[in-house]
This record gives sequence, C-alpha cells and structure tokens, in this order.
Amino acid sequence: MGVDADLQDRLWRVRKRHDHVDALLRATAKGWRLQFARNDRALIVWEFRTEREARDEADRKLRELQRVGWNLHW
Repeated sequence: MGVDADLQDRLWRVRKRHDHVDALLRATAKGWRLQFARNDRALIVWEFRTEREARDEADRKLRELQRVGWNLHW
C-alpha cells in the first residue's frame, strides 16, 4: 500500500498574538515526517523512523513553546 503524500495530521496548534505554529505529522515510505509551520509556512521538517519518536518530539516542542508564552488553540 502506498503512502498518500498529502495525508497529514495536525497534532496541535499554538497561538501568540497574531501568530500560530502548527505541528504536522505525515507517514512516509521511510517512516514519519514531523513538520512545524508558522503562519502556514514551513519552519523545519524532521524525519523519524517511528510514529512514537515523532510524537514525542512534537510533545517536547509544545512544552517548550508553552513555557515561553504560546497557548494551545485548535
């Protein structure tokens, strides 16, 4: 079964003032891609072997952003 390159899940969104940051997770042929986007523009993309590793990194980044004043927003 092939992987749909356009199929991704938003894990979370945080807001601060008029900006937002999203964590997006996508399955790839080689594992999992975690992308962070600010105001819908890609900031960074990381590749992980497992979904758990990608989700753990997204959780770490969320806690880091919350510590500096970003608030969860869906």
